[in-house]
Amino acid sequence: MKKKIFAVILTLCIGLVALFSFVACGDVSPERANTQTAMEGSSHIIENQPAPTDLDYSLERYNVIKRAYWVNGQREKAISLPCPVEKPLGYIVLFSASGAVMGRFIVDGKVSSLNSYLFPAEYPQHVHDEDGSGNCYYDLVEVAGIDGCYGENTSGIFFFTTDGKYIEWTGDFLYSDIPFTVDDPILKTEG
Repeated sequence: MKKKIFAVILTLCIGLVALFSFVACGDVSPERANTQTAMEGSSHIIENQPAPTDLDYSLERYNVIKRAYWVNGQREKAISLPCPVEKPLGYIVLFSASGAVMGRFIVDGKVSSLNSYLFPAEYPQHVHDEDGSGNCYYDLVEVAGIDGCYGENTSGIFFFTTDGKYIEWTGDFLYSDIPFTVDDPILKTEG
């Protein structure tokens, strides 16, 4: 019952925010109208399949926190970081651009994106009507990461192995929660 009430309230809030932004900004462009229609149409799906509210712990956040300690020279903190849930084991094979197997590892926990963060990289500072036309403008302010630096990470993944190693990878990979073997594939060549 609580989940249904939450889903209904969430749907109403999304609709009100969208409606308010359209009315406040005076912009009723076809793109915004289509967005509003899509949001309204998805409210039924959101009501029937609400986001889970009973997750107690995020292994993605755990990995991001552990990585922050690890790559900033505080490996003892990373190693001793407690995890109150049982971490699954995963199996990964890393491939080169030509298809060669570059490595095989057992993953302690999960594979995470190098672009997962603990908080947004930007936030809207304020809304204003700069030119008097009724159009909204958002000033986005970049937020420094937890290491005090700005910018984006390269696209890729990272994970920790069961023997305590840290791996980053920017290429193709195959991942599963069941053990598997990959024969050395035939190398691709371009000519």
